[in-house]
Amino acid sequence: MLIGVASCISPELLFALDKMGHGDEIVLADAFFPGDTFNPRVIRADGIRVPALLDGILALINLDSYVPDPLVMMTPTAGDELDLEVERRYREAIERRWPGAPKISRMERFAFYERAKKAFAVVMTGETAKYGNILIKKGVVPVA
Repeated sequence: MLIGVASCISPELLFALDKMGHGDEIVLADAFFPGDTFNPRVIRADGIRVPALLDGILALINLDSYVPDPLVMMTPTAGDELDLEVERRYREAIERRWPGAPKISRMERFAFYERAKKAFAVVMTGETAKYGNILIKKGVVPVA
């Protein structure tokens, strides 16, 4: 354990966050996401829900301020209902670390998969909410 690092942040995830450059993306995937199919770097966070990971991760990195959509979730497939409570819980965790952060944008499911292929890493979480995946684009860390 490290002082100031949330206990849900594993050593492997901490290492990945440190290695990411500005503009790199990380996907926090729900438990059903085909992570190993889309990305060679899969980090396991089984049993950990996305809001806890968002809180822990966003305490360590900046959101990319040079793009309009540093936070992206999937648009539901036609015929599926979107549980707005999922995004509300994510937004609450985001606002705790980054008040006034850009809104979460949405992207079509297969376009999200394509973006996940290019992400720095996919974190397989214990999130069971349908359409519970979120992509985070890392920003520049200010130098003191």
